[in-house]
Amino acid sequence: MFEEESVKPEPVGAQERLALLDRLLTLPFREDEPLDDDHSAGPDHHLYALLASQDFWEDRSEEVVEAAQEEIDAAHRALAEAMTARWGKPETVDLWPYLERALDETAPVPEPIGTLCGLSGEMQVWRRPETGRWVALAVGQADPEFPIELLAAVGEIPALDAAMSAVRAADEGIPG
Repeated sequence: MFEEESVKPEPVGAQERLALLDRLLTLPFREDEPLDDDHSAGPDHHLYALLASQDFWEDRSEEVVEAAQEEIDAAHRALAEAMTARWGKPETVDLWPYLERALDETAPVPEPIGTLCGLSGEMQVWRRPETGRWVALAVGQADPEFPIELLAAVGEIPALDAAMSAVRAADEGIPG
């Protein structure tokens, strides 16, 4: 997805990343914004790679992958703690049901959840009612050779609620 060769130097810490999320919460959505190095957007979302490890095409040794995973996980924990201190406890959303729906083609999966479910098993979501948006964090990797990424997503609350309701209904056997 986001092709990065090395960890980006900016933003470097949880506070800088939190400032970026504040900007994404107010940034207008665009009809179609092509993917650049670390950001994609659509009519109702933004998806941003906050931090990416090296890729693993040349070296997938256990120690190299574990070191990269630990670095990304530490950045994730620090940012999640800062977000929780500011906005309260997040919801944890299991992304597996969305991936199943996407693979089975039983129902469309809205973006950015459609992308995130292909990269990660779960996301933490903070709702920001004053903006009408939600912001999520996830750690993901497209394939073992690709970088491990700390991902941030911003979307509209009604779209998230509709997607979550559709998955709950499917789990309960209600056609959706």
